[in-house]
Amino acid sequence: MPWLTGYPREKIDWYPAVDSRKCVKCAMCMNCGKNVYNWTKDSPVVARPYDCVPGCNTCAILCMGDAISFPSPEYIRAIYKREKIWGKVKKVLKNTGKI
Repeated sequence: MPWLTGYPREKIDWYPAVDSRKCVKCAMCMNCGKNVYNWTKDSPVVARPYDCVPGCNTCAILCMGDAISFPSPEYIRAIYKREKIWGKVKKVLKNTGKI
């Protein structure tokens, strides 16, 4: 998917943080499609933060212990606006026949 259309992923600090004190070990985070987490005996750890898709927060929504947090959505929206990423994504989607 063309989430960033050439903008360097490592310039976007969007990835989960885990509060191990709140973790109830439900393991919902381990369903991450990008394999961001590793499981430990104490709690999951964010092992591959820059594999997280900017804007995705599914793991936090599904976390039973409310132990996962992300930056504010306004943070990512500001980058998309400043770097004109929305228009670039739409162009890629049109060129690939998705819209």
